[in-house]
Amino acid sequence: MTSIVQISDTHFGTETPSVVQALEDHVREHRADLLVFSGDITQRARRVQFASAEAFVRRLEADGVGNTLVIPGNHDIPLYNLFARLFTPYGNYRRHFGQELEPVFENQAMLVIGLNTTHPRRHKDGVVTARQVDQVARRLADSDPDKVRIVVAHQPFGAMVPSDLSNLQHGAAPALQRWAEHGLDLVMGGHIHLPYVLPLSRQYAGLAREIWMVQAGTTLSTRLRGSSPNSFNRLKLHPGEQKKVCVERWDLLDGRFVLGSHFNLSW
Repeated sequence: MTSIVQISDTHFGTETPSVVQALEDHVREHRADLLVFSGDITQRARRVQFASAEAFVRRLEADGVGNTLVIPGNHDIPLYNLFARLFTPYGNYRRHFGQELEPVFENQAMLVIGLNTTHPRRHKDGVVTARQVDQVARRLADSDPDKVRIVVAHQPFGAMVPSDLSNLQHGAAPALQRWAEHGLDLVMGGHIHLPYVLPLSRQYAGLAREIWMVQAGTTLSTRLRGSSPNSFNRLKLHPGEQKKVCVERWDLLDGRFVLGSHFNLSW
């Protein structure tokens, strides 16, 4: 069994120290093969916020995370510093999390493809480009079909409530149609601070196979949505001819993270 911990929308600069400690305690106890960090690492893309986020990730690695895959969110591009936004939009991100904006992780159990769907000329909307669709399709086609195959992007591909339809990726429909033909299993995201698991065939008719949407809430930030507490996802992968994934949502309760719900997915 292989495990992934997905965190998102930490918005360093608005994090709650006790929640940071609670997540570190969880990782120390349960460990993980891969940490997926699906964007909005910081609140305003400032160097001190990225430095705090990097130190946090390094502590998680020391506590038992085997590997890390990080992508930027729209908050990880400067908003008020217009010069930096136009000329070095990912400067602070790259200083602390490396040059690669679209990392890929692969082992015997999974293929995880990171997408950068942000752009300095957009405020918050995400876009999947034709180039990205082609690149992901080629990676999927070249991979072992027995592996669990995942795409990670900051903005969501599927909406649970009508008010989130405006937050969907631009270009989501043709991307999903193409990727389904090449065997994509899951898409993971954040952005809207609402955790859920959703079969995308309900929203996109005619997919060649089911693709599941796994959305993360805000893991550490005070910027909670409605009644949703701080949370993160833990995925337990069982690859093979019949792939199975258990998606657990862990919610903050009385100062610690506890199992809130779980979904069993299979293909």
